[in-house]
Amino acid sequence: MEILLYLGGILFMLIGLALSIGLHEIGHLVPAKLFGVRVGQYMIGFGPRLWSKQIGETEYGVKALPLGGFISMSGMYPPSKETGKATGLFSKLVQDARSANDETIAEGAEDRVFYRLPVWKRIIVMFGGPLMNLILGVLIFTVVASGIGLLQATTTVASVSECVVPAGSSQTTCKPGDPTAPAAEAGIQPGDVLVSVDGEKVSTFAEASAIIQASPGVALPVVVERDGTQVDTTLTPVPAQRQEVDAKGQPVVDADGKPVMHEVGYAGITSQQAYVRQPIGTGAEMTWQQVSGVASMIVTLPQKMWSVGETVFAGAPRDPNGPLSVVGVGRLAGDVAVTDSPILNRLTTLLYLLGALNIALFVFNLIPLLPLDGGHIAVALWEGIKRTWARLTGRRAPKPVDATRLVPLTVVVAVVMIGMGALLIVADLLKPVNLLG
Repeated sequence: MEILLYLGGILFMLIGLALSIGLHEIGHLVPAKLFGVRVGQYMIGFGPRLWSKQIGETEYGVKALPLGGFISMSGMYPPSKETGKATGLFSKLVQDARSANDETIAEGAEDRVFYRLPVWKRIIVMFGGPLMNLILGVLIFTVVASGIGLLQATTTVASVSECVVPAGSSQTTCKPGDPTAPAAEAGIQPGDVLVSVDGEKVSTFAEASAIIQASPGVALPVVVERDGTQVDTTLTPVPAQRQEVDAKGQPVVDADGKPVMHEVGYAGITSQQAYVRQPIGTGAEMTWQQVSGVASMIVTLPQKMWSVGETVFAGAPRDPNGPLSVVGVGRLAGDVAVTDSPILNRLTTLLYLLGALNIALFVFNLIPLLPLDGGHIAVALWEGIKRTWARLTGRRAPKPVDATRLVPLTVVVAVVMIGMGALLIVADLLKPVNLLG
């Protein structure tokens, strides 16, 4: 059964990835066709063709490796007859790219080419793919946050400690002489619902906890609801030492690396966890957090990849916040599927992973380097700048930008991407990231 669940988690992510790639390419396909560009192929995956069907002028199909997808648009670049013969050190490489581009331009459809579109239309076509991933990410996070809800501590008491364990102690049971915990002394029971603390109504456990922690040694009137009846009691939190945390929830240490402690009130209550539906805008907020996180990772990608290399070749520990390959995401999905947590917990985690994957596709594809979508957008913007400058200065309109001149750089970028992907796959096979503890 566990193997089936593990494979089910991987299958969930593979199907989600295929849908994400398919929608990404539809984001390119639809505006390209609307703008009259001839599209020869729409493919999900790379490598050997598994299935395809010709519909009109476009071949739709699926290939074996779910590592991406593509659409083949006619005339991505100006034809060779407009650019002349390639020269220089990489002339053979550039000329091959121009020849391949020429082959996409069908006879009688010379005007239905991508490079002749106005700049704004080219940007829409190339941005359409990443935009689909962004929209899908927002939808998934909105379903998770507002449809299912986020797992939060509620005002319902899950358990009450019998005693106050000394600070720093690892004991798990009460010993003779340990003082009774304030909540137990106040008669609070598991299943009670906190209504108010110190005269203030509380709607979340965080609100109740904040009042208790701010009141060590202070007698607090508390109202709980038990079996439909409100019960009044008095709770006196005992002083306890706790390590300070910063705004991001990280432990604070001093210059010597020692934990910074402060005194808080302790009651001995834990709360029940439940899914709480969030406002409809929470999905967009979660998306923005993911976008910021992925963008920060990309900025530090060389350092991150160096760390992955140290993991593979030097046995260094794997950074849990580092990049993953498709293999790593699949393994993580399988791990989630076989956990002992409730099915709803596993489903929300898998959906969160799929949403995060789409945001990663969105941000990564906007890097302004060919062959990524961001590279094509950068080329279009550069042509737009040149045309605008020519118009403002009264000069003749420049020729379309010949991006085939960038083929050597494109090859370098592609080789680097393939190398990084291979390194990540090896790392995910030998030393996978474990976010589940």
